[in-house]
Amino acid sequence: MANKIMNQIKKLFQSQLAIPIVALLVLVIFNLIRDPSFFSIAVKKNNLGNTVLSGNLISILNGASELVILSIGMTLVTSATKGQDISIGASAAIAGSVFVKILRAWSVNPGTIIFGIVFACVVAVIFCLLNGVLIAKFNIQPMIASLILYTAGRPIAYWINGGATPNVESPLLTYLGGFIPHIAIPTPIIIVVIFIVLINLLLKKTTLGLYIQSVGINERAAKLNGINPVLMKMIVFVILGVCVTLAGSMNVCRIGLINHETILLDIEMDAILAVAIGGNSLGGGKFKLSGSILGAYIIQALTITLYAMKVSSTAVKAYKAVVIIIIVVAGSPVVKDWIKGLRNKIAQKSSVRPAAVEAR
Repeated sequence: MANKIMNQIKKLFQSQLAIPIVALLVLVIFNLIRDPSFFSIAVKKNNLGNTVLSGNLISILNGASELVILSIGMTLVTSATKGQDISIGASAAIAGSVFVKILRAWSVNPGTIIFGIVFACVVAVIFCLLNGVLIAKFNIQPMIASLILYTAGRPIAYWINGGATPNVESPLLTYLGGFIPHIAIPTPIIIVVIFIVLINLLLKKTTLGLYIQSVGINERAAKLNGINPVLMKMIVFVILGVCVTLAGSMNVCRIGLINHETILLDIEMDAILAVAIGGNSLGGGKFKLSGSILGAYIIQALTITLYAMKVSSTAVKAYKAVVIIIIVVAGSPVVKDWIKGLRNKIAQKSSVRPAAVEAR
């Protein structure tokens, strides 16, 4: 039994998830040494008098919700197109603006919220598909194609609400962005868990995940095997449209307003880093969603750790950049090959020694 467990651990640390797991373990150990109570969870009453869970761990899981959802979409786009969409923050701003526009047009109730999310999703999917057309049909490099929406997206979001930053106040939005009465876990965490389950069912119970990877690995071979590369790329941008809608709407529910300039600002860079930290190749092909999800939580855990150490908000990005560079370099093919070569040398030496002893 012990040997089986050790073999499983060995396989895990030799897999694609080795770097994110090690990075997460280092963060956990560092925080436990620095402050043993860092991961403690408390039960408190919030401003509405509801019993809720609080603590740094809850803040990490809750604060990373939008990033986790966007990292999933970015992983699929990266896999199929061999590039990254840098306009997801702008697309989320557009989706959030449409959502607020609908909520302000009618009274806020469950029906209006559902309609607002669906309508915002349709709009976001259309904008994401514009990127998809440029990439799939015109063979424009993904980062260049998405640069158009990256530049124009936030001004479009500003225009949707007539050049204003309107707020929306409703207990229902507070529930979606905060806590549902009698449920101690933040609602965004619940939404993320449901979304992860649904996306995994979609990719694992159908051939979609396999087809997306096939297109990313070798588009020509995939086409010869009856897979439509253009269709697969369009599908990943449809899924990305759903992701940016969920992230944008969730952020609106958190703060109760839409600010086109600040909503999910620079989140596209964190999403790309989450994909890279998760061990996924930024050149497309095979992917592991669990790696990207871990990467998103690592980035948020690093942010919370820096804030807990009283690092100023202006310096947080610089510290994050240094740590993330170390993580990404450690997971690079060059370092992996070097570690593999070192492991082989050690294995050869250990096999030579018993043979020398027997010869004596």
